[in-house]
Amino acid sequence: MSGTAEPIDPVSVTPTERAQPLRTAGFRTLLEALDYAAGAGTGVNFYDGRGRLDRSVTWGEIRTEARATGERLASLGLPRGTQVGIIAETHVDFPVAFFGCRFAGLTPVPLPATVHLGGQRQFVDLLGRMLSNADARVCLGSAAFASFLDAMPGADELAFSGSVETLLHRDPAQLPEAPDPGELAYIQYTSGSTRFPRGAMLSERSTLRNVYAIIQDGLALDEQDRFCSWLPLYHDMGLVGKLIVPMVSQASIDYLGTREFAMRPRLWLRLLSEHRSSISFAPPFGYELTTRRLREGDAADLDLRAWRIAGCGADMIRPETLERFATALAPAGFDRRALLPSYGMAEVSLAVSFTPPGTGMRADTIDLHAHRPPEPGQAAPGRTTRFTRCGKPLPGYVVEIRAEDGSLMPERREGSIFLHTPSTMEGYYAAPEINAQILKDGWLDTGDLGYMVDGELVITGRRKDLMIVNGRNIWPQDVEHVAEQHPGVRTTDAAAFTIDTEDGGSLLVVLLQCREPDEEAREQMLRAIRRDIQAEFGVEARVQAVPPHSLPRTTSGKLSRSQARLDYLASLAEQGS
Repeated sequence: MSGTAEPIDPVSVTPTERAQPLRTAGFRTLLEALDYAAGAGTGVNFYDGRGRLDRSVTWGEIRTEARATGERLASLGLPRGTQVGIIAETHVDFPVAFFGCRFAGLTPVPLPATVHLGGQRQFVDLLGRMLSNADARVCLGSAAFASFLDAMPGADELAFSGSVETLLHRDPAQLPEAPDPGELAYIQYTSGSTRFPRGAMLSERSTLRNVYAIIQDGLALDEQDRFCSWLPLYHDMGLVGKLIVPMVSQASIDYLGTREFAMRPRLWLRLLSEHRSSISFAPPFGYELTTRRLREGDAADLDLRAWRIAGCGADMIRPETLERFATALAPAGFDRRALLPSYGMAEVSLAVSFTPPGTGMRADTIDLHAHRPPEPGQAAPGRTTRFTRCGKPLPGYVVEIRAEDGSLMPERREGSIFLHTPSTMEGYYAAPEINAQILKDGWLDTGDLGYMVDGELVITGRRKDLMIVNGRNIWPQDVEHVAEQHPGVRTTDAAAFTIDTEDGGSLLVVLLQCREPDEEAREQMLRAIRRDIQAEFGVEARVQAVPPHSLPRTTSGKLSRSQARLDYLASLAEQGS
């Protein structure tokens, strides 16, 4: 299915045109859901970087091509359950290969499709390491990634490495028995924001349990809903939320490539407007980038009245980010009640909690030290007291906030977030020691910190990101926010972390991607940021300018503070040698 077809009308089926009733539960496996979706007449539309329709396929066509791909994979004679790496490009070849693996009784492993500024060498090295970590025996991609696959370390040791188009040249073989609900549906690699990515193993049963909860309770989907997405398909929000959920609910979805969104974020809004899409999600930086790129008058040319769920999920969501977005798009008819913060992670397939649809983003203002809201008329003590509520846990999903000794924390007391869910992963692939640490008696230690208020979950950060300087607990994102308030500094331009000092203490370091060409003006800005950090947190900081686009990112585009710290320490070692 590689190549570009002549532009055609996008797949778009109204409720009265559906060939069968909407069904949102009762499937035992993903392929059973795909079989049903194949008869709905709905499907997937792929758009290019100019917003032009590049490819349109129904779920039925995807099923046909996936089955053919599965027959070719079966010809390789691999043991059932063998891992297959798939470069998760926003291209029709990805869903074809993903579901083709399940037809062949193999386990798909989505791999990043973004070549960052490090270039091809860094990208193929990462692919090689992830394939090796997953013990994959096959690696597939679209024709556009054929050269990367050829250059990948260990490619000659695989049973097959190449494009889906090349694979289809093989003679077909008989498909094995249909998947069992207890089999692995896929291995989802985490973004690796604090470590090398780890592969979460999700079964067919667990995945569908989470998907049903998302469809029925989180989003309250109906036959009129239409999705739109630019999210990468190798990330859980893209794979589960914007491929598996639309397929299981027999909905249509419009795709814009992640790279194309980053270059022209207004295209996202244009697709939403033109197709009257009702559901689309993005992490906070997506909303921030889109708001920043809007020009005067842009919003008035859009019609976003149909957008009923503007979802957002991340480790921590700043209320200000969503508020600015809603205000900027009010002239387009965007209803701020569509904002829907949520919480989830790949380790439970995707979702844990949702803000009720139609209620909008709600913030909680709190003094984390006193564990209560500020007194009436009293200013909030510091900038770090306003957090986004991420809604109540899905039915059957239990959240506990625990202290370091394991005891339960009362309301508005920050602690570690533990989960007991019907969709928790089997564990990380080939990581028994880590699994023993984070999976105990059916509970998952998420590594996140937060608190509960009125039965709703509030995320305050990642436990490993928390910095302790002079006995004070300081969040890196709070320090970064102070830096980002200065003119010329954009969101995600700063990275804060600590390093050990010779006297056994900790030094706060802030790396700032700086676009100011004038050296004197740049130094003035760095001094001003140091002063603001000192005034806000009572600690001194080493603030250092680095070139634009030099801060490391994870495969999902998140800032990797841990890698920034390692890179900084390596640079200090080089200077001292």
